[in-house]
Amino acid sequence: MKLAVKIGSIRLQIDLLHTETAKALLAAVPFESRAQTWGEEVYFGTPVSVALEKDARQVVEAGTACFWTEGNAIALPFGRTPISTDERPKLASRCNVIGKVVGDPARLAAAKPGDPIKVEAG
Repeated sequence: MKLAVKIGSIRLQIDLLHTETAKALLAAVPFESRAQTWGEEVYFGTPVSVALEKDARQVVEAGTACFWTEGNAIALPFGRTPISTDERPKLASRCNVIGKVVGDPARLAAAKPGDPIKVEAG
């Protein structure tokens, strides 16, 4: 299971885990959104609303694809956020882990707030 994400000129794939959140996202594609940034994280709204899963986490590794249930958004951290306490991304709150960005997540640094986003099955 994969998602193909285009953020402005950036193209990436997310290898999805077999979770209820990932399945809900796949069922909702294609959809469009707009990029927002928070430190070294790109996030964007989705048409999906799901509950927090039992293994949700707040501190993850760069490149971990997450779903922020409080904002119905995909969060793609690639480095430190404003609340990080070490080199790892610390999300605004616990999030469902949905997969991993394929390749170097640092290329997300080129994303700007307001960039158009397209999400499709990948």
